[in-house]
Amino acid sequence: MIDNAKSLFDIPSDICYLNCAAQSPMLKSAKTAGNSGLAIKSNPWTLDPSFWDDRSGELRALLAQMIAAQRNDIALIPSTAYGVATAAKNLPLDRGQDIVLLEGQFPSNVIAWEQKAHACGGDLNIVARPVDYDWTPHVLEAISEKTAIVTLPPCHWTDGSKIDLVAVGERCRDKGAALVIDATQAIGAMTIDVKAIQPDFLICSSYKWLLSPVGSAFLYAAPKWQAGEAIEYNKFNCDDLDSSSGMHLPKSGALRFDMGGRNNFILLSMALESAKQVSKWGTDEVQKTLRPLTDLVADMAQERGWAVPVGDKRVGHIIGISFPNQKIENLAKKLATENVFISERGAGIRVSPYLYNSEDDIKQLFSALERFVGV
Repeated sequence: MIDNAKSLFDIPSDICYLNCAAQSPMLKSAKTAGNSGLAIKSNPWTLDPSFWDDRSGELRALLAQMIAAQRNDIALIPSTAYGVATAAKNLPLDRGQDIVLLEGQFPSNVIAWEQKAHACGGDLNIVARPVDYDWTPHVLEAISEKTAIVTLPPCHWTDGSKIDLVAVGERCRDKGAALVIDATQAIGAMTIDVKAIQPDFLICSSYKWLLSPVGSAFLYAAPKWQAGEAIEYNKFNCDDLDSSSGMHLPKSGALRFDMGGRNNFILLSMALESAKQVSKWGTDEVQKTLRPLTDLVADMAQERGWAVPVGDKRVGHIIGISFPNQKIENLAKKLATENVFISERGAGIRVSPYLYNSEDDIKQLFSALERFVGV
């Protein structure tokens, strides 16, 4: 269990922030690292030419370690949508085949597949939200001989309900389907092992559980796709001019998928500092520390007759609460007037604590909920 880390963040004592799944606060140390990046831009003659490769290589290695991959399996990209577009560009889809995804899946892992299905004559096979929050059996049933691509998160972004990706990976291999994972709501807060899951591509934006700024993300590409086509070709993902071909050839490994603008002094410095701290804590320990907080949310919600995913049907760092037969308008705004911050998702709310939270924050949330929702 990790000791409360609120002192590492710039969070006032009267703020109850339970919304890391939307946007993480910044570490004080990451802000300092960002200022060092600003200093380089202010005085560019101080730049060490090795900065870009050294810092990006260190970040790549930390991210790879978190998912049990190799450093050269990782590309540095700006967003989940960019990574999903890379996967969609490389994975085949024939007319009449389908792409499996979840009802209400986050749009960054939907829109590119809508476009691909339309262009190729394929279909979207959308798994309906189960009333018992247990997605896995329905996802496994949806994957058939017609399935070309399965594109999923480790958990649903609205309520933390979990998908067994190891079982899904086995099913995909059995049916010859490719597997793409949007792990934005997982990496940094729970263990994701690409050796066990065996995805074709995995993408993660870092501004949530990796505590990095917006504009920082990464892509894992399985070795068999590392000779694929990039979204763009640039100074960082291509080698110097090849004398025999007269062309700039893409780098080996997933580095060929790196974004242009990888040399952002500010983002790179901040993302690296944040990744160091998350790696120091360890994702297993983060999950173990946060689980008791969401368990408390589950217990207090059920005592009031509200619905939540329970037990092994959800992850330990995100939990959704729905209010049967009630829809409270602007509940997040009302809670914010009492310095309690959550997200509204569908007909309910999403609670996502982090290492700066305590049991007192959960009790403060429910005290405010009782005033606006009632029991």
